[in-house]
Amino acid sequence: MYPYHNRIKQRIAKGELTGWEKVEDYPHIGECILLHFATPPFTRPIRPHRYVEYLPILDRWQQEARKPE
Repeated sequence: MYPYHNRIKQRIAKGELTGWEKVEDYPHIGECILLHFATPPFTRPIRPHRYVEYLPILDRWQQEARKPE
């Protein structure tokens, strides 16, 4: 079995995440958070039951992105 969420979290930690958005009508899923990455696969959907796990990670990512260099 592919460690889907573990791999996504590794990619976020490596700095591959470029953005994310909430989507209401993702094919075959419906509502999800769609993560955008700089490397393939370029998008990964996160289903609503995992939001509680990802929202703190995405909040930290946004805080880091806003820091001046």
